[in-house]
Amino acid sequence: MGDYVNVALDAMGGDNAPKEIIKGAIEAINENNKVKVYLTGKGDVIKTELEGYTYPEEQLVIINAEEIIENAEPPVMAIRKKKDSSLVKALNLVKDGTCDAYVSAGSTGATLVGGQVIVGRIKGVERPPLAPVIPTENGCALLVDCGANVDARPSHLVQFAKMGSIYMENVMNVKSPKVAIVNIGAEEDKGNALVKETFPLLKNCPDINFIGSIEARDIPSGMADVIVCEAFVGNVILKMYEGVGATLIKKVKAGMMTTLRSKIGALLVKPALKQTLKAFDLEQYGGAPMLGLNGLVVKTHGSSTSIEIKNSILQCITFKEQRINEKIREKITVQD
Repeated sequence: MGDYVNVALDAMGGDNAPKEIIKGAIEAINENNKVKVYLTGKGDVIKTELEGYTYPEEQLVIINAEEIIENAEPPVMAIRKKKDSSLVKALNLVKDGTCDAYVSAGSTGATLVGGQVIVGRIKGVERPPLAPVIPTENGCALLVDCGANVDARPSHLVQFAKMGSIYMENVMNVKSPKVAIVNIGAEEDKGNALVKETFPLLKNCPDINFIGSIEARDIPSGMADVIVCEAFVGNVILKMYEGVGATLIKKVKAGMMTTLRSKIGALLVKPALKQTLKAFDLEQYGGAPMLGLNGLVVKTHGSSTSIEIKNSILQCITFKEQRINEKIREKITVQD
């Protein structure tokens, strides 16, 4: 099969690199023959890690890169100085058109800077947001922004809402996704200066299905499909979401092991409970796309295992097939 979705994968980025990164790549190409993965990193290390795996060799390419950008390095300086890093080489594969998408569990700062400096923004997009999918009672929602723009302006949040709506409708198959802005109350006159100024702009935007404000406690219930906020608020929401979820799972498991009766009950409910908890496992949704760039850039958790890497690679297929960048380009340039 020649017409692949080509994904550049930073093999050296992340806490579990290169083992889990490469494992995720193998799992992705073994599961889907539409994707071709370009592994960037130290060639000898990658080749050693690949030993023992069975996979379609035509769907895997190794691009040697001798340098690694560490999390503690200043992002701008690292991007400029480490041209031979696995992260920069992967981003350049998207820039030159060799690849359709980039995936990395490495430095968030370097990915955000590199996404804008190397891959570049779509004309008309003011600030590309980082937009993870988070689980809710009704399925999932898109949190826009969770880490790219700490000091956003009202016009940025309006674009976040537009791009988030396009993503949810075309990638997650949510028709006319409900858009809400994070606030400290449901009333229109509540909130800080940014929220108060942005609210009427969203309310009068014909391109989105705006339902008003949403309080953080209502996000897990699935009240909205696209959650709009600036990155400081979004990052706090995401980290709290992850922390509470992990704690609850630990508590449930511990509670089921306290007595003989609870252990018997645990055996009976295990299949149903496992399925329910799986829906709230963020790894199942892949990484967070950076919307509004000339190519797809996906940032996964630094602690990503092969499951999240695999799902991040596979989500790139839908992104390309649904022409998300083209739709964002059409919407932003025509309307803005």
